Amino acid sequence: MITRIRGKLIELTERSALIHVDSLTYELLVPAADVPALLSNIGNDIEFYTLHYLEGQSQGSSFLPRLIGFSTEQDRSFFELFTTVKGIGNRKALRALVRPFAETAAAISNRDATALTSMPEIGKRSAETIIAELHGKVDPFIGAIASTVEITLPAFSEDAISVLIQLGETTRDAKRLVQLAFDANPEIETADQLVQTSFQIKASS
Repeated sequence: MITRIRGKLIELTERSALIHVDSLTYELLVPAADVPALLSNIGNDIEFYTLHYLEGQSQGSSFLPRLIGFSTEQDRSFFELFTTVKGIGNRKALRALVRPFAETAAAISNRDATALTSMPEIGKRSAETIIAELHGKVDPFIGAIASTVEITLPAFSEDAISVLIQLGETTRDAKRLVQLAFDANPEIETADQLVQTSFQIKASS
């Protein structure tokens, strides 16, 4: 079972990412919501938390192994919960989840069928089924995933994030450290200062 992959993001489409690891290149399906953030990381090392499954082909007569990549373990767990809903398979969920997972979790918790039906692949009946089956189960994801929402950062922060990733941080952790660094010192003016402050915060946590 493949549960995590770290390598260079070399190509990205609206549905999949190619990750080069040593002499191997893996294709990962990715949720629609993650594509905009991944676009800025092409060429960088990135870590995915993966879900490994078999996809039926030719009316179920053969199966192909597939990997789905997520930015965090929480995202993967939410996706696994979301796909327990009757009629929501992996491919449908990947296309439907165009918003941050926290927003979808909040819509389910608030019984907001209108928000759910605005998602691709989700009609009125599907929205009602999702709410009926998942209401009361998604609250932990609202807090866990919403805590990763980013603030607006200056342009040089992207350089700092790239450096942190090269030094071994995941993309999500690098962005979180940069945000914490600005919270601690809004007067930071260079990427080097940002990296240094980020490591100071990590060391003290």
